[in-house]
Amino acid sequence: MAAGGKSGKVVIRNIGLLLSGDLERPILEADTIVVVDGIITQVGKAADCDTDQSVTLIDAKQTCVAPGLIDSHVHPVFGDWTPRQNQLGWIDSTMNGGVTTMISAGEVHLPGRPKDIVGLKALAITAQRAFDNFRPGGVKVLAGAPVIEKGMVESDFAELAAAGVRLLGEVGLGSVKAGYEAQQMVAWARRHGIQSTIHTGGPSIPGSGLIDKDVVLEADADVIGHINGGHTSLSERDVCTLCEKSPRAIEIVHNGNEKTAIAAAQAALQLKCPHRVILGTDGPAGSGVQPLGLLRLIALLSSLGKIPAELVFCFATGNTAKLRGLNCGLIEPGRDADFVFMDRAQHSAGRTLLDSVQLGDIPGVGMVMIDGLVRCGRSRNTPPATEVPVVLTPA
Repeated sequence: MAAGGKSGKVVIRNIGLLLSGDLERPILEADTIVVVDGIITQVGKAADCDTDQSVTLIDAKQTCVAPGLIDSHVHPVFGDWTPRQNQLGWIDSTMNGGVTTMISAGEVHLPGRPKDIVGLKALAITAQRAFDNFRPGGVKVLAGAPVIEKGMVESDFAELAAAGVRLLGEVGLGSVKAGYEAQQMVAWARRHGIQSTIHTGGPSIPGSGLIDKDVVLEADADVIGHINGGHTSLSERDVCTLCEKSPRAIEIVHNGNEKTAIAAAQAALQLKCPHRVILGTDGPAGSGVQPLGLLRLIALLSSLGKIPAELVFCFATGNTAKLRGLNCGLIEPGRDADFVFMDRAQHSAGRTLLDSVQLGDIPGVGMVMIDGLVRCGRSRNTPPATEVPVVLTPA
């Protein structure tokens, strides 16, 4: 590692498959990536890249390099601990599943979570500051997502925005459940640069309730949170109606109904708006912590949903980055150097990584990089990859 926590110059060579994260061109004809101080500077063929004088040289061993996965829906609290399951190290463990960025849908599991307006604003600002200063396992946790309550006015959203809060927790988890009330607050949030997500489906925790398709459409939040339920889904017909009638992001999660997850993804393809599909886990939750939740969801949508694996990887990377205004999730110059190195799991029936995912197998993770720094080698959670990258000493 270079001095001062910077990656310095990193060269990744001998890439066998390069997934871009971009639906328009999901596979790149390139075998080399050059990174300087955590930012991608070149992507192309080795002969066309400046590979001299690197601080770190990585031989990808003909494996796949993809953008680090982005979990669009998590519920962190403080540090790398979840009171929901009383478990330590869940974020670092998820990084071993290829996740390099997480987005909070509300710090709702905090014991004694304040629901008064002063308290909820204080919690959001504190969470935003805490995770901005602390990255478990190197993962970028975008936190500080207040759950809106009755009595909030526009100045509250202006105050939150001025303090650096950029997200709302799931609309519907607090006292604001009516569509017209949510619509007003969502509009105030949007006016001040705060992105909103709405709970969709049946109640998930005590205090939450049913949010049906009519409320979702009237509220018009930026993200249709867990459109396949968290955990209980709306009907497949209602889910498809939301895909058709709303222009907003279609968020599919691991901790939801698998049948409607597939229906939502296929509806987006039929409506010619696959760019709206983003993926999350909705964990930690009552069903536990899922370090491989995104990889399992990718394999589900690809195999049973019959969607090409390279496109589904875009749902978990570039789509989320674009819809949420992030500088990661795509492999192109100027983007953050967040990568997951993968290969087909040992003894998978698939001939290649993409074949194996299309058959329903999760890949083996061989390395994860965040901001150009190696955060883990062979994953302790995935099945072993057939081949893994190697860090070499530059000549």
